[in-house]
Amino acid sequence: MIRAFHYKYMFTRLFQKLPAKESTGYHIPMPIEIERKFLLKDETWRDLVEKSINIIQGYLANTGRSSIRIRLSDEQASLNIKGMTLGVTRSEYDYPIPVEEARSLLKDLCIGPLIEKTRHHLEYRGHSWEIDEFTGENAGLIVAEIELDDPRENFAVPGWLGEEVSDDPRYYNICLVEQPYSAWKK
Repeated sequence: MIRAFHYKYMFTRLFQKLPAKESTGYHIPMPIEIERKFLLKDETWRDLVEKSINIIQGYLANTGRSSIRIRLSDEQASLNIKGMTLGVTRSEYDYPIPVEEARSLLKDLCIGPLIEKTRHHLEYRGHSWEIDEFTGENAGLIVAEIELDDPRENFAVPGWLGEEVSDDPRYYNICLVEQPYSAWKK
């Protein structure tokens, strides 16, 4: 059973009246994700992996302006709301939810197919990288991601890094639900 009070509180807190900003009278602090995505040239990155976790995620909604997703990673779960802005900078909200509720939402309410992947974590010259190795309907797709503090931030480019796909919506997880990698014409 979904805890209605918990979610009502969570969303009320998100849109609560805070000190006035501009003419709206509301100030909602926007968590911003700055992320660049790349394909990979080869598999030499595997030697640098420090930790790997299995992730299953599904989408409850895609409004065109935002997506609402449920993610289960090992024994943690979250509800995530992400802006649908094309490019490297998007608003993102992430809230922990009970694991059993996440399992139920993934099974009963999410749009299929679910996204299944192993996320490999590694460090390269002062930056953290996440490499998503997809399975299921998206098997064969491997994408590297780096989160930055500024869209223009410089970072060392590893030799295993290939073409940047940050501006290609096909590589957004919500798009991989609607048009899985297995259906792409190669």
